[in-house]
Amino acid sequence: GVGWKVRPFIDLQRRQTVALADIQGPGVIQRIWMTVTEKAYRNCILRMYWDGEEFPSVESPLGDFFANAHGLRYPVNSLMINVNPSGGFNSYWPMPFRKSARITIENQSPEDIGGFFYQVDYALEEVPAEAAYFHASWRKSMGTREKPEHVILDGVEGRGHYVGTFIGWEQLSNGWWGEGEVKFYLDGDGKFPTICTTGTEDYFGGAWNFGNTPFSAPFLGYPLYRQEKGQIPKHALYRWHVPDPIRFKKDLRVTIQTLGWWPNGKFQPLTDDLSSVAYWY
Repeated sequence: GVGWKVRPFIDLQRRQTVALADIQGPGVIQRIWMTVTEKAYRNCILRMYWDGEEFPSVESPLGDFFANAHGLRYPVNSLMINVNPSGGFNSYWPMPFRKSARITIENQSPEDIGGFFYQVDYALEEVPAEAAYFHASWRKSMGTREKPEHVILDGVEGRGHYVGTFIGWEQLSNGWWGEGEVKFYLDGDGKFPTICTTGTEDYFGGAWNFGNTPFSAPFLGYPLYRQEKGQIPKHALYRWHVPDPIRFKKDLRVTIQTLGWWPNGKFQPLTDDLSSVAYWY
């Protein structure tokens, strides 16, 4: 508005897609801030397109992209993603583009969602020839007894580096849920991955079952443990590979096992429900 602030937000109409940014480059998106009611977190899909591409380089439910899973709101205090009271989503992933950048949001719910606020901060500047494009991809699956595994990322070809993992975990089995290894298959790896971690809580920087104690740190965290009466336990975890990027030259596949322990100490495969966002350049 002119003069006093009048209506600094938009309404997201049901089953419609809205363009949030349409920028001509070259340049770099430096920060994105958004806020909206929680019912949009899983019902609205965020997409980003670089240089006129047909298919998006970023595609994720809104909340999950900002490390808020399960359609829930909780604080995240990290270097690349911040979620602050009361639902301020902040992304600091640098996103270079050479010709254009386009950001959209699609409301897939059967009802309108009002009061969507956002800001995209960018610099118009020359982009180095070696600068890589930012990507993020959301996946959801349920482990099986026969194959207790969730695929975080697959089908990536070319040269790049992997910079982040976010996981929302719904626990459908009693006992300890986080024994599975995170595996990175690089550049033609077959049966054995180049990188194999020692367990879920270890990969996300904790130890000994986390003690059900949430924490949020610059590069990794366990920001959510929630078990309300009559509901299954829900967890959320993130790790940003900023000081330790995982570089690949030809291809990349990332998986996490769904393994744990029964309360009696017996090892078991899990049929837990996992969602994830992989971030890479």
